[in-house]
Amino acid sequence: MATKANLVIDQGATFSADLTLLDENGDGILLGGYNANSQIRKWYTSTNAAATFATSINTTSSVVTLSLTSDQTANLVAGRYVYDVEINDGASITRIVEGIVTVTPNVTR
Repeated sequence: MATKANLVIDQGATFSADLTLLDENGDGILLGGYNANSQIRKWYTSTNAAATFATSINTTSSVVTLSLTSDQTANLVAGRYVYDVEINDGASITRIVEGIVTVTPNVTR
């Protein structure tokens, strides 16, 4: 079952979030050989992604980093979205995090 985590993204700003993956004992999950993928969609049923996070995995610290450029966040309409993060080892896909993304409107342009 995926962990629930909500995100707030400032429209027009660079965004980055680190997700530390721990097992039930509080130990870091070994992520060697895994890839991560993550998208934002307006609704779970939306055909097209509103944005795709760039992802990186630090296998030493068990951290998955999600990031968007300022251009990507500027193209998001302010409001609520959904997202999830999946890891893939080539044999199986596991959803590790899911939640709501709130994009706050940009004033300064």
